Amino acid sequence: MKISILGSTGSIGTQTLEIVRDHSDEFSVAAITGNRNIRLLEEQAREFRPALVCAADEAAAMELKIRLADTDIRVEGGKDSITEAAALPEAETAVVSVVGMAGIEPTIAAIRSRKRVALANKETLVAAGNIIKKCEAEYGKCIIPVDSEHSAIFQSMLGMNDKKEIKRIILTASGGEFFGKKKEELKNITPEQALHNPNWDMGAKVTIDSSTLANKGLEVIEAKWLFGVDVDDIRVVVHRQSVLHSAVEFVDNAVIAQLGAPDMRLPIQLALTYPKRLSIPKNELDLISYGSLTFEEPDTDTFYALELAKRAGREGGQMGSTLAAVYNAADEAAVELFMKGRLSYLGISEAIEKAMERHRAAVDPSLEEIYAADKEAREIVRSL
Repeated sequence: MKISILGSTGSIGTQTLEIVRDHSDEFSVAAITGNRNIRLLEEQAREFRPALVCAADEAAAMELKIRLADTDIRVEGGKDSITEAAALPEAETAVVSVVGMAGIEPTIAAIRSRKRVALANKETLVAAGNIIKKCEAEYGKCIIPVDSEHSAIFQSMLGMNDKKEIKRIILTASGGEFFGKKKEELKNITPEQALHNPNWDMGAKVTIDSSTLANKGLEVIEAKWLFGVDVDDIRVVVHRQSVLHSAVEFVDNAVIAQLGAPDMRLPIQLALTYPKRLSIPKNELDLISYGSLTFEEPDTDTFYALELAKRAGREGGQMGSTLAAVYNAADEAAVELFMKGRLSYLGISEAIEKAMERHRAAVDPSLEEIYAADKEAREIVRSL
């Protein structure tokens, strides 16, 4: 199988290349893309020899072209080059792990090119779920989720006869670094304190979002679009051990779940190989070593970013609205300000709420309306 990896220098991208390295008889790389990390892009290009390498930053692409001048690898730059990589004819699968709203148009291009899309970009479905689902309806359903929770839900639904059999989705959360603490204890939290997760090794933004439960809110909205369920049929449960990755409860009260050691290689690899499974070296799940698994209700009074996400996800029903794009953009802007010491930890959720309150949502939005809502939300948060 030939794959294009959009965001090959990030956590998901580098782990995808590990999988290619471990199963070189199964996979080859058609294209890789990044932004400014040309040192790593060059290393990856020389090892995996893709036909195309792209850097969203045009100045970085120019330097990369010089560095790779002794090879026959084509180097392109700019935002449009990422979309080109997503639709590259020789690739059968596109791994979309670029950060933020930049994932929307490449995802659309990959779907229109009738590729399998291994989606590791939350913002694409959170902000533009209505557009992505219309695209899938026209060109064929092709998205397989890479997020561990959504992959677990996907796996739990295998063999299901009809979507009407679903009673609810059970979405698990680690609870983040500050689980059990109240608002009074969180007033003076620093970025250094927030940049720790009890189970997962993630990027800074996702780690902080995990602690505020904003990340779980994004996953609720994403699950709504991936599996065609209402937000109120998705229950978030805090599971501190991160062993049961999520579950599905059916109308006969049977609950089917997927368990595994915390390891992103499993959902990434399955998204590439489904319905086939390949071996993964090491990191097997030893249930005996855990002794017990626990499940608790999230504290949505303290960590109310989750409830804000549900509000945004309800808006517009299965047609969607720009309120979800506002939620996502306001969170990104607020986390950025928190990291710079210009906003308190508790101010992250407050900023999201204020941006949502000031926005007049459009139902079933166009891509232009989604981008405009994103811009508006960032401006509101930065003006606080």
